[in-house]
This record gives sequence, C-alpha cells and structure tokens, in this order.
Amino acid sequence: MFNKVLIANRGEVALRIIRACKELGIKTVAIYSEADARSLYVKKADESYLIPGDPIRAYLDYVRIVDLAKSVGADAIHPGYGFLAENAEFARYCQKMGITFIGPKPEHIETFGDKVKAKKVMQELGIPTVPGVTEPLRDYRDALHYARQIGFPVILKSAYGGGGRGMRVVKSEEELPGLFESAYREAETFFGKGDLFIEKYLDNPKHIEVQILADKYGNVVHLGERDCSVQRKHQKIIEVTPCPVLPKEIRNKMLGLSVRAMMQMGYENAGTLEFLVDLRTGEFYFIEMNTRLQVEHTITEMVTGVDIVQQMIRIAAGEPLPFTQNEITFRGYALEFRINAEDPKRNFAPSPGKITAYYSPGGPGVRMDAGVYKDFVIPPYYDSMIAKLSVWAMSWESLLARARRAIDEFIIRGVPTNIPLHREIIRDPDFISGYFGIRFLEEKLPTYDFEVEDLLDPEDLALAVAAAIAGYYGL
Repeated sequence: MFNKVLIANRGEVALRIIRACKELGIKTVAIYSEADARSLYVKKADESYLIPGDPIRAYLDYVRIVDLAKSVGADAIHPGYGFLAENAEFARYCQKMGITFIGPKPEHIETFGDKVKAKKVMQELGIPTVPGVTEPLRDYRDALHYARQIGFPVILKSAYGGGGRGMRVVKSEEELPGLFESAYREAETFFGKGDLFIEKYLDNPKHIEVQILADKYGNVVHLGERDCSVQRKHQKIIEVTPCPVLPKEIRNKMLGLSVRAMMQMGYENAGTLEFLVDLRTGEFYFIEMNTRLQVEHTITEMVTGVDIVQQMIRIAAGEPLPFTQNEITFRGYALEFRINAEDPKRNFAPSPGKITAYYSPGGPGVRMDAGVYKDFVIPPYYDSMIAKLSVWAMSWESLLARARRAIDEFIIRGVPTNIPLHREIIRDPDFISGYFGIRFLEEKLPTYDFEVEDLLDPEDLALAVAAAIAGYYGL
C-alpha cells in the first residue's frame, strides 16, 4: 500500500480522496491555488502546498505537480475528476517519473479521450453504437453527405471533448451549414481541434451509465447502472441508481456487454461506460467512456456499500478486487443532487461570491459531499458545483420522500444556487414516474414557477430590521 498520495485536484473531490486515504492509513498531500487557500480540503490534508500563479493552471501543470510529489515523498497521485483526470500524457509522465497514477492505463485514457477512436474500438468489441460516421469531419459538405445517409435529425459532436461544447442538433439540411460552422469554431476554441463527427439524433432517450471496476489480474465487475437523464446544457444535475423503469433484460444485457468489453481490453481501475437508451424500442447505444472517478459515484457507493475511491487506490497499489460479481449486492435506491452556485433564472449563469449562511441537511440515508462553509468565498475560476447531496432509501417512493425532505432542509445564502430548481424537479409528476429522458429539463424549465431564494442571511435580516426600528424611533 502507498505511504503518501498527492491529490491533483481541489474542492469536494479532493476532500473525498483525503477521507478515503485516511481510512487506509495513507498520508495525503494537497495542492492549492491562491484562490483556494481557505478551502476545507487544504486544512484536512496532512500536507498542503501552494501552486502560485494562474488559478486554473495550478491544477494543470503536471510537470510541476509530479515534481512536487517527488520532492515531498509521495508515491502515488490521484487525479480526481476534471483537470488532469483524463490526460494520458499526465499518466505517462507519472510512470516515467516513478509515481503511480491512480487510474487506468495511459493507452486506455487516450483511446477513450478520442470519441471517434472509442466508437470504433467499442464496435469491434460488440458494443452497439449510435448510427453515424466514425471519421472526423472538417467540412460541412461532408457532413451533409453523411446526414442524408443517416437521416435527419442528426447531432454534431466534438471529436475531442465533451460537456456539450461543440455539440449541435441539426433538424434539416438548411440548418446544417451554419450549425456545423458554429460547432466547429466552439470545439476549436475549447479543445484545440474543431473536428466533428455526426450521429443519428435520438429523440429524448435515457442517459444510462455503467460503473466498472477492474484490477490488474483480469477481474472485472460492474456496480450497476445510474440514470443521468436530468441535464442542463448536456451537463448532469440529478442522478439516480438504479434506473426505476429500466427493463431487466436491457439492464442485464448492457451490464454484461460492458464487463465483457472491459475484460477483452484489459482495462484497469475505475471506469464508466455511457449509453443512450430508447425505452420504446429497447435499443441502447454506447456514446462514450469516462476513464476516471465520476462525480456521481456517491450513489453507487450507497446502494452497493463499495467504497469506489478506496478500490481505485487498492487496485493501483496492485491488490486484486476483494469480491466477485456474485458477492456484490444492490440494496435500495439512491439519488444525487448537484448543488451549483448558479442562477437557473439567468440561463444557469455561474454565481461566485461569499456564502453568508450554510445549513446542510442530515438524518437517516443522507450524505453530504461539500467543500464549502459559511463565509467561504466561491472563486470565479472553476466549475459552479459546490456540493453534492446524496440520499438513499429502500424503495423508489421512500427515496422521493426522503429527497424532498433533505433538499427542503438545505439552505445556502449569499449566492444564488439551483436548490429551488431541485425542489421543483423532485415534485414533478413526470420525474416521479421515472419516465424522463434527456430533454426533460429543457421542456420542463419554462413551466416551473420558483424564485431564487432570498440571499440575505436570516441573522443579518434580523439585525437590519432591528437597526431600522431603532432608527425610526430615534433610539
């Protein structure tokens, strides 16, 4: 087992990794930018080191990070998610410098980092993929040729990145030239390459992902599936496990194919295969794989009892998986709310600033993963997610009731958050039914009637009222 692990990340995921390491008896090293100097994870790590300069580059300069790891005696690095987590060159540099990278092999990170290449590989392994073109396109005329073969509507996607960047739905031939150009420019801006590929667009499918763990000895297991269909701008905001309406035959086939494919590849460590599922036809299609820890790993841990972060560390240290597929049990349902500092009423605009009050929920079946607190100042440089509220219960109906109770308890003042939106979603009859697809929020958001919560702390409000009364009476 490792003696000391450096965490090449920040925020709640850094804190999550610190906790896993502490339970394994491993010392932890945190890195932080000047903007993160007051973050919780910085205080919780055994050692913390400032990376001066640009607040984003602090977490991307892997040569500097690996050199720091060597100098402080760390023998492994966990990348968390985001930043360097899916950077094959970073993983290779760790190997070169004699530091263990806690994650998959560099060649697998590279394969799945290229969506076109990933699609070809998965087709060869017998995984169904969405009808489309697996060659990157640079000219709208080529895209038009293939779109006519596939049939409209089609979707354009960046060949080298995700998160909704470089993605456009094209409903007709007339729309294609303009949308191709805008998608190409956006992909080029965010990923350095504008290459796009084109696929058949599925109307409101479910977005289902399969969690995989694989050790260095050819053992591969799945930890079930998660339903990630509630999204905004192609980014998830609520995840559920298991999907409450996924037919057993689809689930079993998807899980089985996923395990077999990873076994054939010789994949190692944690990974998540993502699929689009058409419940009307019973068909499912691979879209991408994330070669890292997922944000929503929490809910899988709640229904299986498996600590995914600890397993990632153990696998990287050379330990075999401690269980077989038959020994993994699935108990109940779990749901995760991503709590973002953003304003749903202003097109989800990020809202950095000072948190003036913070009251998190608790009680049975409630888990909080957060890196913020009262008086913490949310910096403007990073992703808007500031906390994750995960809830577990034995049945779908009990889960919904507990989730409503928990989200109603959650109060954050000082910055707008998406908590009011979560309160609407968890009470929506279509969400409660389980039959929601990836266009659920796009269609529902205009119908929701909620206000961003009063941003003033109740104590501050009381003081303001007292001061006003005193002034009125001349006290």
